[in-house]
Formats: sequence, structure tokens, C-alpha cells
Amino acid sequence: RGAMSVGESAGGLPPDSVVEDEDAILEDSERVVGRWHDPSHSAMTRVALAPCSPFSVSPRLMREAATMARRLGVRLHTHLAENDDDVAYSRATFGMTPAEYAESVGWLGDDVWHAHCVKLDAAGIARFGATRTGIAHCPCSNMRLASGIAPTPAWRRAGLRVGLGVDGSASNDGAHLLGEARQAMLLARVGHGPAALRARDALEMATLGGAAVLGRDDVGALVPGMAADLAVFDTTGLEHAGVHDAVAGLLFASPVRARFTIVGGRVVVDEGRLATTDLRELTRRQRAAVATLAD
Repeated sequence: RGAMSVGESAGGLPPDSVVEDEDAILEDSERVVGRWHDPSHSAMTRVALAPCSPFSVSPRLMREAATMARRLGVRLHTHLAENDDDVAYSRATFGMTPAEYAESVGWLGDDVWHAHCVKLDAAGIARFGATRTGIAHCPCSNMRLASGIAPTPAWRRAGLRVGLGVDGSASNDGAHLLGEARQAMLLARVGHGPAALRARDALEMATLGGAAVLGRDDVGALVPGMAADLAVFDTTGLEHAGVHDAVAGLLFASPVRARFTIVGGRVVVDEGRLATTDLRELTRRQRAAVATLAD
């Protein structure tokens, strides 16, 4: 359940028109968890408490959200250390680095994952590793917004749990997880050398890494007892001609869409087409809604 409570007039980033009262946020957060959170094996709906960022909410909301999440048994998520401005804001406002601030409000631990963390310093990386705090790495967003190149090799050396994310539609125009894995691999090499991240490392981030970050032992691998989640890619086309390593080819060649996708045993993509809804009609309605907003 996302939240923003500190608007521009109070020194925050969000427009005042979109912020909420913090007591109302906490009350509704508990309602949403009670109504929608499903902790069962292979559950498709789980709730996390997610104040947007340190520059969008107060320390009080961060602390109370952490207390509530642990009382209710749900996870915590926010955006942290995304760029140099985030670091400057944290030092100017709280007198701490982003990682120090996160620790001061109870936002480190194996039930927490932070998006981005591009600008985590060495001490912050060490604290994340020691506390098993997770990171959602969003390389496409980081490039689009010129946030920087994340220190993925340092994360891995410190034993951090790292999954992949696509941020949001305002900063990622594709939301293609396989494409995100490809960019994670290539961007790490730009910043840290040709051996910084292998194709298999990036694919692991997209699968087992994401499962670990979300605290799930029922997804992320094709083994007995896990959810029947499966994506099948066709690598017989021209873009994969000559490929001798299927995993490397899947990431180094042009990203392709899944031929088949099964989620929880249910076929959702069949022969490259969405099987669960009329995509033409959905797209038509979306375009109509966009036109209305534009007017």
C-alpha cells in the first residue's frame, strides 16, 4: 500500500494535491492488509507497506509503518538512494546517509526491500548485507532518469539479495523483465568491466533473486513443490541463429516475448497471445482513457 504524506509546501517532492494524512494512511494500510493479504503457499495477492520515499513521507510514518508491518507479518518497500539528489536530501534533512536513515527508522532487515540503491556507499552496502536487506534493481529506469550505474558487483560481494524491477510507467516504457535482465547485465559491464555480470547472474536476479527479495520460497525455480510458473521462449528465429548457449543467447540477443507463459498452473500466454482477456478491446479502452486525460 503506497503512501505520500510530505508535499512540496513542507519540503517534500510530491505535489500537495496527492499527499494524504498520515493517520489515515496507517488506518487504511491495516484495512488493506486485513482485506487482501494472502500468506498462503503460491498466493497471488500479498500486500506490502510502501511509503514512497524518504522525501515523500515523514520519519514518523516510516517508523510506524515498520512497526505495523512487523505486527501484521507483511513486508516493507520504499525507494532509496536512487540518485545524488536523494543522498543530498538525506544528509541535509536527516543528517545521515540514506542507509543510516533507513536503519534509524527500522527499515533494514530480511523483511525489507528497497528500489534502486544506486548511490549506496560502501558502509551502506555492508549494512544491507549484514541485515539481509533486499534491493530491487531497476537498470532501465536508472538509465532513463540518468540516476547512475548501480554497484551490482559490490552488492553481490556483500551477499545482498537482489531482484529486478521495472520501477513505474513514468520511468520505464517497456516493463519487459527479460529486457531488464539484459540491461542489468550490459549496464554492469559499462560501469564495472566485462566480467561484472554474466548472463546467468542476470537471469538469476530475475528469478531466484526476486523470490528471495520478496521472501518467497514457493517461486523462482522449476522444482517440485514450487508454484507452476513457467515462461517458454522460442529461440529458433533469425535473432538467435548460431546461438550455442541458450541462456546467453536469450539475454545477449534482442529480447523476445514469451511463446507460452503459465502462472500458478494457468496458461496466460498461448502462442505469444494473451489468453486471459481480449487485448484489442483492452487496448481500445486504454487509448480512450488516455485521450480523455489529454483533454
